[in-house]
Amino acid sequence: MHTNESAENYLETILMLSQKLPVVRSVDIANELGFKKSSVSIAMKNLREKNHITVSDAGFITLTESGREIAEMIYERHQFLSSWLVKLGVDEKTASEDACKIEHVISKESFEAIKKSVK
Repeated sequence: MHTNESAENYLETILMLSQKLPVVRSVDIANELGFKKSSVSIAMKNLREKNHITVSDAGFITLTESGREIAEMIYERHQFLSSWLVKLGVDEKTASEDACKIEHVISKESFEAIKKSVK
């Protein structure tokens, strides 16, 4: 289940938006990420082709099981790493930005080891 960082960011954004909006559309993702709608449309086409999302006729975007798995994994990493860095004394904005970079490159093994050592 290897996806690139961009796809992971989109899936994580869809997950986060779906928790606060009744429906998620391309325009919501574009607004949230500050991207052009055309860029988001291309990304949604790629995610749909990989069966990570479904898009209804009305343009509502829903995560599939595989899409949700990836999104939840990235979101958990982000939340955990961000709060861990804050506890270490990093300011929230920097912690969140750094967590965003780390969450995509850290191996499952290293992430689990960090989680275990922190608990």
